[in-house]
Amino acid sequence: MATAAVLAIGTELTRGELVNTNATWLCEALTRAGFVVNEVACVPDDAPSIDATLARLGAECDVLACTGGLGPTTDDITTECVARVLGVPLERDAVSLAAIRARFERFNVPMSPSNEKQADFPRGALVLPNPKGTAPGFSVRLGKSHASFLPGVPREMTAMFESSVLPAVLPLVDGGRHQIILRTHGLPESQVNDRLAGIEAEYGVVLGYRATFPVIEVKVQATAADKPAAQALARQVAEVVKERLGPRIVFGEGDALFASAFGAVLTERNLRLACAESCTGGLLSELLTERGGASAFFAGAAIVYENAAKIAQLGVPAELIERDGAVSRSVARAMAEGALARFGVDVALAITGIAGPSGGTADKPVGLVHYAVATSTGTTDKHFVFSGEREQIRIRAAYAAIALGLRVVQDGHPAPDGG
Repeated sequence: MATAAVLAIGTELTRGELVNTNATWLCEALTRAGFVVNEVACVPDDAPSIDATLARLGAECDVLACTGGLGPTTDDITTECVARVLGVPLERDAVSLAAIRARFERFNVPMSPSNEKQADFPRGALVLPNPKGTAPGFSVRLGKSHASFLPGVPREMTAMFESSVLPAVLPLVDGGRHQIILRTHGLPESQVNDRLAGIEAEYGVVLGYRATFPVIEVKVQATAADKPAAQALARQVAEVVKERLGPRIVFGEGDALFASAFGAVLTERNLRLACAESCTGGLLSELLTERGGASAFFAGAAIVYENAAKIAQLGVPAELIERDGAVSRSVARAMAEGALARFGVDVALAITGIAGPSGGTADKPVGLVHYAVATSTGTTDKHFVFSGEREQIRIRAAYAAIALGLRVVQDGHPAPDGG
């Protein structure tokens, strides 16, 4: 079985000043490709630490993916460390230097002399172009490992890995491994696990779970004689997982977003959506427009935190707020209906609640959220007391509103006693 390791280099990582998202991304990419990732290492910008870790990982794994330390500053020492471990000198690559200069000229920015060192590579290294930044990467044979060195900037790293590294290492994958990630919402991790009991033993696969609040990922990992067989087995089991959990729980695969799944349904039906938000303060709209293509279904939003804004922008009757309070069923419904009319859309979502940490009462505790969806055929509302801190409450409320909107768009408004 082909093995891999990931090494992140940077003192800002070991001090906790930056979250090591590169390592997570690389582990997922390597696993999808069929490698077994045996280790994730993180070391500071310290030459002895880098040298020792490179030598050890190079001797242990088939593929080594490294990020960080390729910049122009004095603490960017990855390249010289690699050369020292290999026992070769650094050599300046004229083509890379010209490309770096051309990039600065294109943006009409003077190039600093310190940037020149980004064109230095260990003798014999294969240079990996960087279309999104100044620092090229490179790959070398390090011990038994195909070792690649990429910049620490995430968008540069991911583009270079996919274009240059992945095609080079895929032939190293032996046998067949394939993983399908299913994304779910609406059940806690324990219940997802219980509903899938027995699948691993029956089909000879491994199921993994990851909670990425408020979404639960189910990873179907299949191993077979070759890649096509592993893909077929993973797909077969993924369909079993979908059947057991149901279409309301499994909303997509890979990196699918819950809000994007709602957007896709709206787009397919040629429906336009608007939002009215109070306690979520625009978070619902942010989730709905996070990915490209939102203009096909999203018309706009009214962020109405104050009562006066609810009245002026959405036409919520002042007497409703006076009688029932801003956090109430009647106001949530009026907000949704007001957004429907003001924006002239097919569907409108509304949220009003108490996200905390203060503002709660015995009758209306922190976490209480009323949310509603309005269409031309009626309005449906729900309420829930969400647990957690302020940000968790806001996220849970936004997801709940999306889930309700999806349900109404797909199935219509329930009967008055149907919830």
